[in-house]
Amino acid sequence: MRKKTYAVAALFAAAALTLSACGSGDADSGNAVAEVSAEAGSDKAATVLDKPFEKPDLVLTDTQGKKYDLRAATKGKPTLIYFGYTNCPDICPLTMNNVAVAKKQLAQDKQLSQAEKDSLQIVFVTTDPERDTPAALGKWLKGIDPDVVGLTGSFATIQGGARTLGITIEAPKKEKNGKVTSMHGTQVIAFSPKTDGGYVLYGEDATVDDYTKDLPKLIKGEKP
Repeated sequence: MRKKTYAVAALFAAAALTLSACGSGDADSGNAVAEVSAEAGSDKAATVLDKPFEKPDLVLTDTQGKKYDLRAATKGKPTLIYFGYTNCPDICPLTMNNVAVAKKQLAQDKQLSQAEKDSLQIVFVTTDPERDTPAALGKWLKGIDPDVVGLTGSFATIQGGARTLGITIEAPKKEKNGKVTSMHGTQVIAFSPKTDGGYVLYGEDATVDDYTKDLPKLIKGEKP
């Protein structure tokens, strides 16, 4: 099938990413350097990257207050990474719930072993570390999926890690109405257990059905 190629914005390598305040979004205009391919006319939620991302070299703090080395902890495991914040009114909880519900559906998959199902790692990295303490993250994620790894740390460290994935994050700011918003990219990136490369990207429009359909393949490091 004919394919079309997009040149897209990021610091090192990226797919067309958007910047959102979880309710209001603007296009993220960065410096384009990478290419991704997608089948023309395809209705797939997944974008398979021609040049996979390298997993961020992030050492942060988990919900138990312990050091968490992202690369070491998820090495050789299928991993989904999402950057967001717990006070987000819409996109973040919707995205995380979609992934969590799809993960539960894996119990019905007869083609995967229990070990393969258990190998899936879902990582939520806060973009609002001042408010998202380990305790706050843990409480929020407990209502979604207590097995999700919640990470917090210094804003500069988190911002730098996101940047390597082409995801832009701005420091949280207080709006005129008094609410604090965190502008951030809203993509979920899937990393292969075979190469540890981030090879598939999902936008905020990805549904439970999209993730349910793709997770078995992502767990095996296959293209969705």
